[in-house]
Amino acid sequence: MESGQDKPTSGAGGLRAAVVVNPVKVADLEEFRRIVDGALTAAGWPEPTWYETTVEDPGRGQTEQAVAAGAEVVFACGGDGTVMACVTALAGTDVALAVLPQGTGNLLAANLGLSNDLAAGLEVAVERGRRRLDVGVVDDQCFAVMAGMGFDAQMLDSTSETTKKRIGWPAYVVGAAKHLRDRPMRVAIKVDDHPPVRRRARSVLVANVGRLQGGVRLLTDAEPDDGWLDVAVLTPRTLRHWLAMGWALMRRRGSVPRMEVFRARTVEITSNRAQPRQLDGDLIEPGRALRAEIKPQSLWLCVPRPEQHPDLAVDADAAAERGERLIEEARRE
Repeated sequence: MESGQDKPTSGAGGLRAAVVVNPVKVADLEEFRRIVDGALTAAGWPEPTWYETTVEDPGRGQTEQAVAAGAEVVFACGGDGTVMACVTALAGTDVALAVLPQGTGNLLAANLGLSNDLAAGLEVAVERGRRRLDVGVVDDQCFAVMAGMGFDAQMLDSTSETTKKRIGWPAYVVGAAKHLRDRPMRVAIKVDDHPPVRRRARSVLVANVGRLQGGVRLLTDAEPDDGWLDVAVLTPRTLRHWLAMGWALMRRRGSVPRMEVFRARTVEITSNRAQPRQLDGDLIEPGRALRAEIKPQSLWLCVPRPEQHPDLAVDADAAAERGERLIEEARRE
């Protein structure tokens, strides 16, 4: 593991920052900008440069502009699509990503323990806790948490934005319930150079980090910087199977029934028919195949302290408290 001490910075002063924001996800953009600018100024940072995403470009182009302009930290403000676009642009650079989630159920934010806490996200960045993470690559897009094919993407597709805004991440449970009895897909899963294994699966998840929506830990051994992808094959066939799996995930004691796990640097999943697919909680085009590979140690991420702890979310609650004090200090100035 690497800590933030290994990352080049501008010295003792504040870092040059950019904010890539999805304006649709922010209720009052002017107030949001005032809070962020004020908090960074109170922390001794220069005022950040702001970039708004568009329907045509959800954040990748804006992030590349920020990097070219000299940004040392990019704040991603939006839902999963905004964060994934920023991850794709920043992978392989020395520019750090900080997450200020504004959507519902942001996967990377959930693994940082940030929820939709603006104060915590700001504090995590200014304290300069850093972790260099692996990312997964699918086609020309990167993901920091997980990619998926089958049931998980069906659930996302069936969850309305209205319900998410009203009740938050539990809305995904409503979406999931619509597909519990769907027929499984026949898949061939090729892990690295091994012969393909064939399964009748409801979902195949390719994970860099193991936590799902609501803080549920799907893969306890998944580490974000170990150079491996963890591939979970879910094979429930009945409602009883789903309940047993859900109970095991909530308790996290021993193995999870109807879940098989492989480890890979490259994995290719091929289905007998086109399936919904997702990257980091954002839907991509359906397809019969999903090929992912690991890109080790390629993304600097702002994380709660201590930055070397196995759980990315450690110290998140304390960071939120410190962040609230930072925002209050900014308001007094």
